Amino acid sequence: MRGCPRAPSSRRRAAAVLRYLGALTLAVTALAPVAAAAQDAAPKREAFRVCQDPNNLPFSNTQGEGIENRIAELFAKDLGLPVSYFSFPQRLAFIRNTLRYKLPGEDFRCDIVMGVPAGYDQVSATKPYYRSTYALVFPQGKGLDGVNSGADFLALDPARLKKLRIGLYDRSPASEWLVKHNLVEQGVPYPIMNPDPAQYPGEIIERDLAAGKIDAAIVWGPIAGFFARRVKSPPLTVVPLASEPGVRFDYPMAMGVRYGEPQWKQQIEALIEKRRPEIQAILRDYGVPLLDLEPGGKP
Repeated sequence: MRGCPRAPSSRRRAAAVLRYLGALTLAVTALAPVAAAAQDAAPKREAFRVCQDPNNLPFSNTQGEGIENRIAELFAKDLGLPVSYFSFPQRLAFIRNTLRYKLPGEDFRCDIVMGVPAGYDQVSATKPYYRSTYALVFPQGKGLDGVNSGADFLALDPARLKKLRIGLYDRSPASEWLVKHNLVEQGVPYPIMNPDPAQYPGEIIERDLAAGKIDAAIVWGPIAGFFARRVKSPPLTVVPLASEPGVRFDYPMAMGVRYGEPQWKQQIEALIEKRRPEIQAILRDYGVPLLDLEPGGKP
């Protein structure tokens, strides 16, 4: 799913993995990175050119309403540049068709992806700028109000658990969690990749959870927090989930630039550090569950 980190495969265990996220989320390309030749001099930038998904709230959309849109505007203002976007659905080959897309005799279409997992090898990833986690979302007043953690959920009466329909995106950490706790039969899988350009990550919450088609959902935290707030009836509860042996729920998120552009990467990392308080405020505005970037570190 777009914007959501997937459950790690053996290939990705040394690095964070991408969005369903994000979710994000994450699932943007399966191609190996191709390092660009180092540039003798950084070109003069005429705009802050962002590679984005056109329909991927809470991260980005063509109306500029997402988290990444707001951070892009913040950075562009510091650089004295206008923001421009090159939009392409964030599915397979997203990086190849955006950040690395260049026709002979033409310039690249965009210069930065505002949200990738830290260590994501399809790009030259910056230092992380936030860490979030998958979350459990459920309607209030439906028998789950005492659940404040994953452990609370698992401690429900077994007969109650067996009756629940738990929505999740396939190949996400939620799948592994249900397997680990013998809840596979309760899972209602949604495809992480969808060819419909009108489809967006929050449908599982806004459409199906709100309508009672499922009893709970486990999704990437930024998606959970944002869309739970948009649903007014029934009111929804968001419970961040802690990673546990064999199942990783939390991931640090970074930005990505092309290989071979170290000056641009350093400039972006300086902006991340300079604007960290504003970035955290934006994330909180969207209801993102935030964790420390590292034990004892900054959020």
